[in-house]
Amino acid sequence: MPPEVIGWAASAILLATLIRQIATQLRDCSARGVSRWLFVGQIAASVGFVTYSAMVGDWVFIVTNACILVTAIVGQIVTWRRRRSA
Repeated sequence: MPPEVIGWAASAILLATLIRQIATQLRDCSARGVSRWLFVGQIAASVGFVTYSAMVGDWVFIVTNACILVTAIVGQIVTWRRRRSA
């Protein structure tokens, strides 16, 4: 099996779990239990990983980390809105 297939499969699994977490957050009217620093750290790490992945030219990681960055931004927005409305 080509390594890229394993990488894309792992990427799909990771992104599915992150999207599921955001869906759970959207259903929960509060942001209790969500660290204020979770998404800040995830955003910072994702920016670093996207940069690194681009520098080494690994498309699996470029795409995966860019998508993780988007989920972190969406998660942060959802958390801010939930805390503000609570």
